[in-house]
Amino acid sequence: MTAGFFERVADRIESTGGPVSVGLDPDPERIPEFLADHDLPRWAFNRRIIDATHEHAAAFKPNAAFYEDPDGWRALQETVAYAHGKDVPVLLDAKRADIGNTTRQYAQVLDDVDAITVNPYMGRDSLQPFLDREDKGVFVLCRTSNPGGKHLQDHELADGGTVYEHVARLASTWNEHGNVGLVVGATTPDELEAVRDLVPDLPFLVPGVGAQGGDAEAAVEFGLAERDGRDVGLVNSSRGIIFAGENTSGEKAYFDAAGDAAKRLKRRLATHR
Repeated sequence: MTAGFFERVADRIESTGGPVSVGLDPDPERIPEFLADHDLPRWAFNRRIIDATHEHAAAFKPNAAFYEDPDGWRALQETVAYAHGKDVPVLLDAKRADIGNTTRQYAQVLDDVDAITVNPYMGRDSLQPFLDREDKGVFVLCRTSNPGGKHLQDHELADGGTVYEHVARLASTWNEHGNVGLVVGATTPDELEAVRDLVPDLPFLVPGVGAQGGDAEAAVEFGLAERDGRDVGLVNSSRGIIFAGENTSGEKAYFDAAGDAAKRLKRRLATHR
């Protein structure tokens, strides 16, 4: 039987020494010039980032927004296959959800990747095709790391609590197959703690620790859940790792900087485990 996503993440945390998720967001405007002539620059960039960081990565997290064009999807397919060749699971940050045939079509991407982020705004039926994939991870947006998230997610409900707390409780009831997690940002550590108190068993994907300056200690203390005596959860950094070499000179130095950044984040998180 194929191991479930969260089991694979727990294996990677044990083998690499940390819950680092490397965000593969190859902004075309920031890809170095020495890759500009490549047939698929985003794929060429990702391949070198994967080579530099895979020994520190519990998962790779490409954001679909950077791949939604013909060459982009080709680059994403190559990226996923290459990451799998390194035995690293891939979480697609796509924030998908819809109803009927549309959401069933969206869920087909799980044939290729190991997990996905989803938007709970339309309710359970919009997520059911994702939830039904028992071996795939489904991270439900709960409390995001962007400043504007508070305008909706922190809204107080008439019967008490906030919208993000309600989402956390709902997601817990959707976890029939043990494949549900939550997206909870490290830029709101008090809320990260509050969500953990509500759902002690759900793994979190915690963005915002890198370029957004989130709280690494809170990300580890509250972001990781325990399953069968093992830590499971992911702490993501994208720009802080993949573009760490922008001020270096030379191709090797550029990607060495990415590897060093991933290692530093892993060690930084380890001090709080």
